[in-house]
Amino acid sequence: MANTEINENENQDQLENVELSLGRTEQYIEKNKEKIFMGIGIVVAVILGIMAYSKLIKTPRENKAASQMFMAEQYFERDSFNLALNGDNNGYPGFLGIIKEYSGTKAANNAKYYAGVCYMNLGDFDGAIRQLEDFSSSDPMLEPVSIGLLGDAYMEKGMADKAQGYYQKAIAKAQNNNFIAPVYLQKLGISYEAAQKYQDALNVYEKIKADYPASNEARTADKFIEAMKLKLGK
Repeated sequence: MANTEINENENQDQLENVELSLGRTEQYIEKNKEKIFMGIGIVVAVILGIMAYSKLIKTPRENKAASQMFMAEQYFERDSFNLALNGDNNGYPGFLGIIKEYSGTKAANNAKYYAGVCYMNLGDFDGAIRQLEDFSSSDPMLEPVSIGLLGDAYMEKGMADKAQGYYQKAIAKAQNNNFIAPVYLQKLGISYEAAQKYQDALNVYEKIKADYPASNEARTADKFIEAMKLKLGK
């Protein structure tokens, strides 16, 4: 009986505490309702603003940027790299125009990749580096290729040591891709040769043959391996 009375008292105390807490909450809300409603209004306004921006500005801008880039892509496919880069006299912007006019859009980001390739083909390797370093992608094919192109640009500038870092990064990104990985492994090996790192080059060529035996690079690996062994006196 005593235990029952104790439990009943405890339950009563808990109910009183809950009621007291609710009372304090109601008092707080009543006292600060203007601030609370203002805060809720601000949050709602921000959400609606974001939705409106996406629907009325961002999406149409993305669509317009993509449509404006169409002609530049056509010139690119025809190897008309200067027109693709700078646009034509008919009012079609080139990739550089898309990057400037539609900054922050997906089209402008993609235009940086295209512009980098255009600059590579036009022999402007510093221009290629600027655009490709500013390009970003998580695509499993495009990301390592864009990184590898940076390696190519630095190789063209005679900076083999710098190129090696980009080739290594491209290989790491594409290590499970049996087509891309051996391409950049071979380029890495060639960059090691240019830097007279013959043992490193030999290791890379042997890796191509061991890890990617079905690749085109593996078919020519033996001649690279023999050349390095000759240089190393093996």
